[in-house]
Amino acid sequence: MSDYDQELDACGLNCPLPILRAKKSLAKLESGQVLRIIATDPGAVKDFESFAKQTGNPLLESSEQDGKFYFRLQKA
Repeated sequence: MSDYDQELDACGLNCPLPILRAKKSLAKLESGQVLRIIATDPGAVKDFESFAKQTGNPLLESSEQDGKFYFRLQKA
C-alpha cells in the first residue's frame, strides 16, 4: 500500500508550474488525502515549503534522490 492517494509527475516543469499543477490536483482530493509530487526543478523545494505554509496543507515529506525531488502534501 502506498503512502499517498494521488501522484503528480512535474518532472521537466519549472517554477511556477509544479505548484500550479499541485494546487489543481489538491483541489480534487478529500481532506486528509495525500498528494505525492515528483519534480526536477531545484527551486521546487522552497516553493513547496512556502506553498504548504501559505495554504495550511501540511508538507509531510521533502526529499531528493538522483536529481529528483519528492514531496508529499496532505490536503488540510
